[in-house]
Amino acid sequence: MALTVDYRETIANRIKSDPEFARALLDEAASMMFNGEAEAARLLMRDLTHGLVGFEGLAKATGTPSKSLHRMLSKDGNPGMNALSEIFQQLTQATLHAPAVVHVVPAPTDDLMVA
Repeated sequence: MALTVDYRETIANRIKSDPEFARALLDEAASMMFNGEAEAARLLMRDLTHGLVGFEGLAKATGTPSKSLHRMLSKDGNPGMNALSEIFQQLTQATLHAPAVVHVVPAPTDDLMVA
C-alpha cells in the first residue's frame, strides 16, 4: 500500500517552511489576478491562507466569517473588491513577516587563497 500525502498539505508545509516560496506564490497570485486568471489566483490565495494564517486567522484579521472566506477562495468564488483587497493585505503582511531564510557560504580558508 502506497503512502500518500494530500498535495494541499504538502504546499501548506512548504509555505510555512520557505518564506521565499510563499512570497513567490503571492506574487504569482497577484500577477494572475491582473492578467484575468481570477480562478487560479483565488486557488493560490487559498493555498497561501492554509500555509500562512489559516482560515480562522484570516477570518479574525478581516472580520469576515471563515465559511465566507472558504467560498470566496474556492474555484467558483466571487469575492468583492473590498474583500479581495483585505485578503491580499493580510496575506501580504503574513508573507512579509515570515522569518527570512539566510543561506551562509563559508569563507575560503587561508590555504585555498593564492598570494
